[in-house]
Amino acid sequence: MPHRDHVRLRPVSEKDLDPLERLHEDPDENGELGFFGYRNPGLLRRQWAESGFLTPRGGRLTIAGDDDRFVGEVQWHEVLQGPASPCWNIGISLLVTERGKGYGRQAQRRLVEYLFAHTKVNRIEASTEVVNIAEQRALEGAGFTREGVLRGACFRSGAWRDMVIYSVLRAEAGPEA
Repeated sequence: MPHRDHVRLRPVSEKDLDPLERLHEDPDENGELGFFGYRNPGLLRRQWAESGFLTPRGGRLTIAGDDDRFVGEVQWHEVLQGPASPCWNIGISLLVTERGKGYGRQAQRRLVEYLFAHTKVNRIEASTEVVNIAEQRALEGAGFTREGVLRGACFRSGAWRDMVIYSVLRAEAGPEA
């Protein structure tokens, strides 16, 4: 398992765009729980050129491994739980060859630290399919609390699937939050 110091988040650079596109557009690289169909070829490159994937409403960061190589990405977007109650919903994608090495837990913990340090939200949430036990363990290891099941919440591969929702609050994330 990688040491915490060897997992870092950084802005997406041009050299990351090829593996990032592969991560989102190649069914084999996505794995059985990550492919949601072919979408908009070239969209990721256009978004990167426009904003570098960093906006007030969300963003993406590269998960960098030991030698600054692209391991995957984390992302977040704003969700309103009430008219004046924004929170972040986060997600993660890892290259197939990098799964099962602890990057998910570490990267999601780092993303929580980053978002609480640099934004005013009180809640960060994440969801995953009920069958994705590895991601559930990663979220729990990153300090998230399981809240419940969202029935029929995600359409993938021709079927509606149940999701498990997790959250972490600012007060639970440690003194620096």
